[in-house]
Formats: sequence, structure tokens, C-alpha cells
Amino acid sequence: MTWEGPKPISRVVEGLSRLPGIGPKTAQRLTYYLLRASREQVGELADALRDLKDNVKLCSTCFNISDQDPCHICTNPRRDQSTICVVEEPLDLVAIERTARFGGVYHVLHGAISPMDGIGPDELRIRPLISRLGPGTKVQEVILATNPNLEGDATAMYITKLVEPLGIKITRLARGLPIGGDLEYADEITLGNAFAGRS
Repeated sequence: MTWEGPKPISRVVEGLSRLPGIGPKTAQRLTYYLLRASREQVGELADALRDLKDNVKLCSTCFNISDQDPCHICTNPRRDQSTICVVEEPLDLVAIERTARFGGVYHVLHGAISPMDGIGPDELRIRPLISRLGPGTKVQEVILATNPNLEGDATAMYITKLVEPLGIKITRLARGLPIGGDLEYADEITLGNAFAGRS
């Protein structure tokens, strides 16, 4: 028989252990830390989490996570609206922004084609991307910045087949990134060089 402790503690441990990268031991440590923290600190964290769920939304243009719609990148007059960088996840966008080497706008797919996981093109934000490239578009280049793995390559090939007939230049990040890695874990220099050497 294992000791579970008071129900409020068990609920927090269980809730925290559902987060990615947090196992039961870490969840337990965090719970006991919160138990020792001041009511103010715990209240601030609870308010921040509520605010996260209540006030963060997807941009209706690029599908990035934002607190405004359209997001600050899409509405920034200094951004080059003629170049769209297509990424799989919002964290990939964050990684690219950290390089300060890209001045265009983005399109976030929210995943990659993965038949093994039951994710096809219809589960991604590919149709809205093609709509952005329709008649009268100012877009001259689409940069495919999907992850350099099987799913990312399949997604890039699928998008390429849809964009090619539109006569818009398509580029892909250079292969300076490790195969099988995720963009969000690449360092700024590697990612910046990959951008500079895209083909």
C-alpha cells in the first residue's frame, strides 16, 4: 500500500505529472515547493495560468499563438509581407525569431504530416496557407522551415506540390541542421546559418 497524502496534494501532483517532461518525482517536488511558497506566489501563478487560457489565441492570419488577432508579427509594417516562412509549431517560430535573421512573416502548421500518428494534410493549417497565396497575393517566396526529419520532409514535399503551380518561389532551409532534430532545440548560430544558406 502506497501513501498518497492529502487529496489536494495528490491532485496537484497528478496534474503536474501530466505536463511533458515532468515525471511523478518532479511533480511531487514542485507540489511541495508550491506548498511552502507564499499565498501571493501561488496566486500569481494561478492567475498567470488563467490568463494564459483566457487571453491567448491563434492569429487568424498565420496561426501563431498571440494575445491579439492578427498577431504583432502580421501587423508589423516593418515585416516583409512578400516572404512567408512555414513552420510546424509556434516554438519553431520562436527559435527563428531568436536568430534575428528573418524579417518576413510566418505560417504555423501546428504539426507535420504523419500517417503513423493519423495526421494528414487536413489536420494541419495547409489550406489557409494556400489561401494566403491566392490571386492578388504579394507573396514572392515561401520558405519551408519544417523539421529535417521524415515527417517534416513529407510535409515540405506536399506543400511544394501545391505551391509550385502558383509560380511562387519555394525554398527550404539549408541542411546545416541535424537530421532528426527539432528546430526549437537548434542554437541561434546553426539556425541562422541554415537560413542564410537556404536553397
